[in-house]
Amino acid sequence: MKRKEFLFKSTLAAFAISTFGKVVKQEQDVFMGDCETTNDILGPFYRSDAPVRDDLVTKGLVGTIITLKGKVFGNDCSTPLENALVEIWHCNTEGDYDNDSSKFHQRAKWYTNELGEYQFRTILPGKYLNGSRYRPAHIHFRVTANGSKELISQIYFQGDPHIEKDHWASQKKAEKRILPIVLEDTKGNLVVNFDISLAQKEN
Repeated sequence: MKRKEFLFKSTLAAFAISTFGKVVKQEQDVFMGDCETTNDILGPFYRSDAPVRDDLVTKGLVGTIITLKGKVFGNDCSTPLENALVEIWHCNTEGDYDNDSSKFHQRAKWYTNELGEYQFRTILPGKYLNGSRYRPAHIHFRVTANGSKELISQIYFQGDPHIEKDHWASQKKAEKRILPIVLEDTKGNLVVNFDISLAQKEN
């Protein structure tokens, strides 16, 4: 199904609770983090039941291949979370989401290992219109783990000219989710690193 127009739905918006970076000592020598990854909108194109897989590159798929990887931490900013569920979804290079096929193109989920690590092989997404403007290229995330708040967020890419005028990517809370595309080895492979810190679930 082709969906070039993005319809803003305010009821889907999710907002950050804190900023990044600090670790503060509270009572009884307990250290709590203030590195929580900020939220972003869910958007209208989420589908449940995406397959468990770490490779989203299928035969004939057009696009620049990247490795998207990182670690999931708890709210102390340093404890890796094993078995956290990381879901991603994004459009193809034409700006289209797979909203109804059984193949779930550009949609997947994966569980973190004992070091909190996750990794996907996918492509850089294209762009689609949000009214009269293009949304910057982005990849959606939904991350859940026992004892932590669910995270719904997006990442963007440094140098994208459509970030500045995008309602969501231009917000201050998105600054640390605008990521470089890195040549991480000698073979020209492109990598995007995105570490995630989850807030503790309230009792």
